[in-house]
Amino acid sequence: MTERFGHYIDGAFVAPATDEYFASTNPATLDTLYEAAAGTAPDIDRAVRSARAAFEGHAWSRLTATARGHLLRKLGDLIGEHADELALQESLDNGKLLREMRGQMRALPEYYYYYAGLADKVQGSQIPATNLDILNYTQREPLGVVGAIVPWNSPLTLTTSKIAPALAAGNTVVVKPSEHTSRSTLRLAQLATEAGFPDGVFNVVTGFGAAAGAPLVDHPLLAKISFTGSTATGSRIAATAAARFIGCTLELGGKSPNIVFDDANVENAAMGVIAGIYAAGGQTCIAGSRVFAHKAVYDELLERVTARAQSIVIGDPLAAETELGPLSFGDQLDKVASYVELGASEGATVHSGGGRPQLELPGYFYEPTVLTDVTNDMRVVREEIFGPVAAILPFESEDELVGLANDTEYGLAAGIWTNQLARAHRLARRLDAGTIWVNTYRAMSPMSPRQGFKSSGVGIEHGLESMHEYTRLKSVWINTDEGPVADPFVMRG
Repeated sequence: MTERFGHYIDGAFVAPATDEYFASTNPATLDTLYEAAAGTAPDIDRAVRSARAAFEGHAWSRLTATARGHLLRKLGDLIGEHADELALQESLDNGKLLREMRGQMRALPEYYYYYAGLADKVQGSQIPATNLDILNYTQREPLGVVGAIVPWNSPLTLTTSKIAPALAAGNTVVVKPSEHTSRSTLRLAQLATEAGFPDGVFNVVTGFGAAAGAPLVDHPLLAKISFTGSTATGSRIAATAAARFIGCTLELGGKSPNIVFDDANVENAAMGVIAGIYAAGGQTCIAGSRVFAHKAVYDELLERVTARAQSIVIGDPLAAETELGPLSFGDQLDKVASYVELGASEGATVHSGGGRPQLELPGYFYEPTVLTDVTNDMRVVREEIFGPVAAILPFESEDELVGLANDTEYGLAAGIWTNQLARAHRLARRLDAGTIWVNTYRAMSPMSPRQGFKSSGVGIEHGLESMHEYTRLKSVWINTDEGPVADPFVMRG
């Protein structure tokens, strides 16, 4: 019998209001894994009201910041103890390599430890006064109920980027995971209860975007929404948040340049290109999908990238030898295939890959693909594909490169491969992207802030700066002069 999961609200699993469920499918085998509750507006309302009650309740609101930090550390410990279990759940759900998900899950406790340490480090300050009888100070306070809408490509890592600082700051949360990857987030909520978080502090409503995500964004008790996903959906969420005067943090699409100069170590750069676009099947917002190679090294880089792409082992993501698993669901496979066909119709050459591999598994597999003879105005170069498709373009000068790299609506990340220190610093300043990697790619840390520029997002995730995303600043004025007010019609300083 297929395992079935309800929503996780107020510290327990509960049945959906409609009593309807949907199946989650293994993208490698197409087997049904489990069924999750199909959330609707009443479920969202129940979860948000539970979170609001918890936010106002003494068990959470009267907890010291240091005590919140202890809970986050305990949750991190539990994630570490269950890392292999969580990794398997995510690999089965989204098709990413089991060894990659193990690495993510074993690193994930560090995020909770980091924010545990920050929980009691968010401080106000005393403001210098022009009137010595006035004491003016600021304090940072939690916002209330934070809604988090998370995609399917790295469920717990992206959930953690939102909820760890939100909880450290004293908020409560309602998470709407992707309908493709619900299981690990539900398990995380159970672990939060086991760690000692009061009931209602961490809630999960599963389901689809229109039925569950939209009511979460629209809920009148929501204080902030944090979303990772497409730019189009993020734009709609930003408009809704603005109309309601609540905050939003948005990590959206990307079409990141990965740039190889003529002085670079081309062998290392080729591996950086492979990591940037084929790791995780290209299903990452920071994918280095636009590869710019200096004309002096273009042929060598293309040869190295093509040879390695053709040797990538495609297959069962649970197998140790596999290097590329399936795309996460059928619609994503269709999207990637259609973009490659579009590129060919635009005049691009499918230099390598460009089709379904011959495998015994029936899942949503697609070959690592290299496109050449592309120009910066082609849709395959301008639009996010979110799959293992690299477009490789030549350039001659640094100024030409900057113009090409910045000629995009996105500004999430960029990679630079060069052995010239001055050039690295110069390009880091000139490239219009929130994260710049030099002679590496896909490196990240909970301590290092990430921000998308242009259509790649609003707000900051990770780092000390992210704590401010989940607090509000209050200015307090105290008059210590107990004498009479001299003139009630004059503003006091």
